[in-house]
Amino acid sequence: MKTAEDILAEGAFRLIMITPDTTIHDAVKVMVENKAGSLLVREKDKIVGIWTERDFMRDISTPGFDPKAAHIGDWMKSGFGFVSHSASIYNLLDMFSESEIRHLIVKKNDNYIGLLSAEDVNKVAIVEISKNYKSLFDHVGCGVYISSKGGRFLDANPTLLNMLGYENKKEFLEIDLARDLYLRPEDRKKFQTLIEQDSQVINYEVDFKRKDQSIIPVLLTAHVRYDHHGNVLGYEGICVDQSHARKMEEDYKRLFEHVGCGVYISKKEGKFLNANQALLNMLGYGSKEELYKIDIEKDLYFRPGDRRKFQEMVEREGRVINYEVDFKHKDGRKIPVLLTAHVNYDQYGNVLGYEGINVDQSQKKKMEQELREAHDFLNEIIQSSPNAIIATDLNGKIIIWNRVAEETLGYKAGDVIGKMNIEKIYSEGMANKVMQMVRSRQYGGVGMLRGYPMVYVRQDGRIVEGNISAALIYDANGKEMAYVGIFVDLEERLNMERELRQTQEQLLQSEKLAAMGRLTSQIAHELNNPLYGIMNTLELMKTEISPQNKRRKILDMALSETVRLAEMLRKMLSFSKPDEEKRQVTDINTLIDEILLLHEKQLRENSIKIRSSFAEGMGKVYASKNQLRQVFLNIVANARDAMPEGGTLSVETKIVGGKVNVLMSDTGIGIRPENLHKIFDAFFTTKDKVKGVGLGLSVCYGFIKDHGGDIKVESKYGSGTTFTIILPVYEAGDNEP
Repeated sequence: MKTAEDILAEGAFRLIMITPDTTIHDAVKVMVENKAGSLLVREKDKIVGIWTERDFMRDISTPGFDPKAAHIGDWMKSGFGFVSHSASIYNLLDMFSESEIRHLIVKKNDNYIGLLSAEDVNKVAIVEISKNYKSLFDHVGCGVYISSKGGRFLDANPTLLNMLGYENKKEFLEIDLARDLYLRPEDRKKFQTLIEQDSQVINYEVDFKRKDQSIIPVLLTAHVRYDHHGNVLGYEGICVDQSHARKMEEDYKRLFEHVGCGVYISKKEGKFLNANQALLNMLGYGSKEELYKIDIEKDLYFRPGDRRKFQEMVEREGRVINYEVDFKHKDGRKIPVLLTAHVNYDQYGNVLGYEGINVDQSQKKKMEQELREAHDFLNEIIQSSPNAIIATDLNGKIIIWNRVAEETLGYKAGDVIGKMNIEKIYSEGMANKVMQMVRSRQYGGVGMLRGYPMVYVRQDGRIVEGNISAALIYDANGKEMAYVGIFVDLEERLNMERELRQTQEQLLQSEKLAAMGRLTSQIAHELNNPLYGIMNTLELMKTEISPQNKRRKILDMALSETVRLAEMLRKMLSFSKPDEEKRQVTDINTLIDEILLLHEKQLRENSIKIRSSFAEGMGKVYASKNQLRQVFLNIVANARDAMPEGGTLSVETKIVGGKVNVLMSDTGIGIRPENLHKIFDAFFTTKDKVKGVGLGLSVCYGFIKDHGGDIKVESKYGSGTTFTIILPVYEAGDNEP
């Protein structure tokens, strides 16, 4: 297809530039010298207008117009546009037709290469379209002709010659249409009567003769050619070879009669117009005539309402595909069928009826029912098993997950089947190890794993222990297709065994601690007497040395350290035999504030910030100060140990439900979910053996319970821990001796 650049290359469309101050007289002179019909007006580097020969002819008739005095800038037109050099001739025609623009400046790589007018483009377009029409006439895929009324061809394209077996166009134009072309000469007269009556014929079916006298069915579409008086000159139109279509029609008829499913054509009103033998056999009718008599809605559909439903669907969508419905056999029994059909319309779009196919589903439905029953029975066996049964494909994607698996591992079947990989319920790398063991000979033979100890991870993160037995499943060809495993949950038994061992260890530890307590008590008593003697001696020496003396400071230091040693001995005695300290009315806010003040320096050295929020006007508690102090000190120490890299210790007091609540939170490592319920057990610790024996929180829990309170803990592993100490508010007369 020609472009703007192609049009420029075919003619003298040079760009001639002038300035706005050029006179009309000089502009005409330039046009004559260059044989140009148009001039571009440029001011500096910008095109500001265009002036043409047509403009000059218009302007010269203007009264008072003086070509030598008038300047182009006053008479030029601004009605021009720009176009790419690659624009097609049809793009150019569109631009001229859709605007008032009469000239286009052609650009290529930011340079102006020529000027095109609407007249220039129209001339080229006429030639181009004529060539295209001739090309279409010669190369179109159907026969095109022009004929006279008297019965001779005036012109014909190569396709028509080939269709009718003529090699020479001259020979073809000499044949008599009625005698040499029409198989039945009277069809020529019939054609003329029809076409001259309506001025045209569309899809007129007729049989022609080839040059070799073989028959060729064609579809003829044509219109009349008239002279300027309205007299018929002849006809022109197209001929479409129907040989292939007719063969297809014969093939279709053969297929219609012999296909294995029921094929039909029916009226909208509910009567069959045609049906093949397969449909007769399916429905039990002996002949087509017998079938044509039945009422489709009443006699064919098992539920008459399904006929109306089918009609609504097919008329709404134009077709239905694989519509499941039940038909009635002639003897009254039900036949499940799969119905595929579409609508037949008339030329005005009105529904005439329907045609389609019916596939008998009786055998398929029977097999599906048997398979469903077998599947349900097998599934019930799997679901009723007292142990967890899990199956996966070869990639580990879960395909079976029974009820006990739901209970044991916490995942619902709908959340895992086809969605989750078995790796998620094993510890890291264990899934692949199990698959390897199943294939190994040493765990029960190839394709089998018997009674292997296994640990699973529940949805809530809790560990489940037990035994697994697994096997490979093979298809009929011996190819691996899946894994199946049965997991026996031994958690209760293993917990009992662990609790028994733990109790034994605690008893042993208790005996050790009891012996240590007795030894500690003896040592403390033995050391107390000489220690108090030293303290008394140091006190006497203080009276003899002036406070201003440098030695007095050394003496005070010695006395302070001796007192500290005595306090340590007192605590050792308290551990072996706890104090029964007298309880008193205590301000919790004051007590906690003193503890935080005492430990502020130590916590700051560990990069731990303290945030406190004490409720005002909060009631007091009736308690042992030392025991409460020991509780809070223990929790602060635990918080410090939980934040080795630093963090924040938050302390808050408030009244909830008439009771004092103390919330102590850290941003440390937190407590693992599996340890959360054990932290108040005696001798349980997550610290190194060097740091503790697991008595701290157990003792604290005992103190708070003894005060009629409670301790609660909340923790998220990796995010921190919050202890809540709950104590009853003191009221006058409560708990006093």
